Amino acid sequence: MGVGFVVGVLGCAILVHAAYSTIQYRGVLKIVEEEFSGPPMNVVAELLLGLALCMWAGLAVPTKFLSILPDSEENRIVSLPANLDFMIFNHRGKVLPTNTELKLKVQDF
Repeated sequence: MGVGFVVGVLGCAILVHAAYSTIQYRGVLKIVEEEFSGPPMNVVAELLLGLALCMWAGLAVPTKFLSILPDSEENRIVSLPANLDFMIFNHRGKVLPTNTELKLKVQDF
């Protein structure tokens, strides 16, 4: 359990507390018969803090971004499935025109 995971859990807890505070605030407004115009500033501050912590944790918890380039040496694990009976090469794409010379008409405005 790294620091990023703990920060993420703390950020989620802060967001849940802000939601609970807003619900409780609306209940108090119903009792005093006032209209709800928005959450109080401390709840907005909690929301922003929780959002920042969750975003930081979302970027810190994944350890290493993997390459998706087809020429990368890290992508050499790709192989065909053991059962080739379920590989389908007939699909709806075969009805599309295969002429690559077709160009889209660009209209000037």
